[in-house]
Amino acid sequence: MKKRVERIKTVQLILFVILIALGLYMVFSDHELYQLIGSNASVRVMHILLWVLAVLSLLFILWDFSSFSSLKKDYSELDFAVHNDHIAGIANRFSCDAMIEKYLDKPLPDTVGCIMVDLTNIRQINDAKGYVAGNAAIHAFSNILHTASLGLCFVGRNGGNKFMALFEECSDEKMEQFLSRVSELAEHYNAEPENLPLTYQWGNAFREGDQVKTINQLIALADRRLREKAQQGQY
Repeated sequence: MKKRVERIKTVQLILFVILIALGLYMVFSDHELYQLIGSNASVRVMHILLWVLAVLSLLFILWDFSSFSSLKKDYSELDFAVHNDHIAGIANRFSCDAMIEKYLDKPLPDTVGCIMVDLTNIRQINDAKGYVAGNAAIHAFSNILHTASLGLCFVGRNGGNKFMALFEECSDEKMEQFLSRVSELAEHYNAEPENLPLTYQWGNAFREGDQVKTINQLIALADRRLREKAQQGQY
């Protein structure tokens, strides 16, 4: 709908410019008309009024373009606010649910895989440094996950300190590449003395056979494996 309105306004502007150019050509190329405008006061007034109307119409068309551009910007900002987590700066729970809904009520493709990730020391950061530092840690870890996900998968904050990576064209190699990137980026981040160290854990699920037939079962299995690692102390 937005593109259609933009095309209509563009065509309208082009036609209007063509008509103005044609009007100017007729005035200056037709000697009799030019003399009539100069010698007849009524014709001259009519001519001036028509050009004032033309200029005003052009200004209104340009104003429409400006308003439409402003609306598009507002819509983009609203869309970003709806789909992105204001603390993490990446896709929020709403976006995660939208990704999941693509596979609801249908057999799970064997190309879909999931990794659930926990930022495990966020409580310690909040207790020691306060919630501002905790939010900064969530944001930093989100950047790590987002960078690691490029070209591989969707990543979103699924609530609290938990994140979901969903692979739609999954393979063992892609999962390993994602986890390797996260490890490398986290290690680099933690090596900076001004940064509070981040610790995390993960659980994954992919091609699990008959025990996983839906997207919800896949995510639940990845989450369960994450919790099992936590219980076993595998940080």
